[in-house]
Amino acid sequence: MRIGIIGTGRMGAAIAHRLIDCGHPLTVWNRSREKTLPLEARGATVAATPAELVGESELIISILTDAAAIDSAYAGEAGVLGAAIAGKLFIEMSTVRPGTQTALNQKISALGGAMIDCPVGGTVGPARDGKLFGLVGGADADVARARPVLEQLCRRIEHVGPVGAGASLKLTINLPLLVFWQSLGEALSLAAPLKLDPARLIDILADSSGGPNMLKGRGPALAAALAGGTTAAATFDVDSIRKDMRTMQEEAQALGRELPVTSAALKVFDRAASEGHGDADGISLPVWWLKA
Repeated sequence: MRIGIIGTGRMGAAIAHRLIDCGHPLTVWNRSREKTLPLEARGATVAATPAELVGESELIISILTDAAAIDSAYAGEAGVLGAAIAGKLFIEMSTVRPGTQTALNQKISALGGAMIDCPVGGTVGPARDGKLFGLVGGADADVARARPVLEQLCRRIEHVGPVGAGASLKLTINLPLLVFWQSLGEALSLAAPLKLDPARLIDILADSSGGPNMLKGRGPALAAALAGGTTAAATFDVDSIRKDMRTMQEEAQALGRELPVTSAALKVFDRAASEGHGDADGISLPVWWLKA
């Protein structure tokens, strides 16, 4: 299948590499063209505009920073909505509010296209290995049409409702994960007098009820950072964490709910970013907290 990918940041590029490995002819577009060069070296075609990419693709995946980036790629000059999209299928994977996805779906449907939203759980490594967790919203027929490609990207696919439902569940899943970085830093401060080896301490936590699945996979990198080693290249940086948490706050406000834990953690993460940690991986947050 001829697939197009709009947005080749860390996750978009990893998904693109996975699809190339699976044998799909690929066309890519990114606002900053230099981010497409490694994919071009692997045989992907680089489109000059999103509209051009649509013309060369049967199925289009977009994974972009935020709602503004979605609007620019779809409704901007030479954007997706200016192309002939009738009969095309779109899989929108950005982490945004549900209303952003439902509004985009209405525009695509009006032009004869079809769309599902499928934000994913997982970072760059799982994306390259086809082991993401797909959270899908969309009509049954459209999800069935997308499933063969999603099965090459995801270890698990959950169809949880109409378009926008995937976005709702992605915010739900990300919330405890993101505030965990702050709670972990606070917890580690209580163990500081014990002067345990960081690798041992993280191993104990990871094997306890206080350790989420994420800690089992990222524990070694965190232990190395706690021991004074260099933090690994960012897979989900502090600025991205802050963006997602602000999105959660906006959605909660629209639902008439409060997120006091999220709000408190965000204030701390804003402080970390102001001190120069915005582009650092999330595992740097508890390390920074212990030194703050």
